[in-house]
Amino acid sequence: MTPRTDSRQRFLDAAVDLFHTKGYHATGINQLVSAGGAPKGSFYFHFPGGKEQLAAEAVTQSADALRALLTSALESGDIDGVFAALGAMLTDSDFQRGCPIATIALDAGGDSEPIRAACATGFDSWRSAIEEFLRAKGIPDARADQLATVALAALEGALLLARTKHDLTPLRAVADHLRTTLEQELS
Repeated sequence: MTPRTDSRQRFLDAAVDLFHTKGYHATGINQLVSAGGAPKGSFYFHFPGGKEQLAAEAVTQSADALRALLTSALESGDIDGVFAALGAMLTDSDFQRGCPIATIALDAGGDSEPIRAACATGFDSWRSAIEEFLRAKGIPDARADQLATVALAALEGALLLARTKHDLTPLRAVADHLRTTLEQELS
């Protein structure tokens, strides 16, 4: 017998994938149940708040995973590693996967407070990781906050453009620009 936490995690993993590629409204409960490999009753047992609860938790899981990648790359000084990982995510999925939060934020963030809040928290965790990196490099707090917001907005825009164009050029351009900006700030 599979432990209940395994089926719960399978639902979350399926939701992360389906919401990331198809969006919230285009993903149905039956798809989630099928991809999760457990009965519908198990779905509602683990997620009594239904699809909305699952979506909010899937966003949190995706945000945490990307924050870990971002933090690790920044701590090791490998800014290009962040962009390489995001570029690989795009190309490995044939440009079906961009930002793991943006698709659901645009699709359901205006309709659901729990989803909007999970998206906002996820984006803020990424911005905070960038801000912490910049402060550790000696950039003053107010400037680090501003630069982190600009960097995150540029990264999000680059992911959207790259996904739409099926071309990594926007991602590379933003990486080059952010690298140059950081060098100027630190000189």
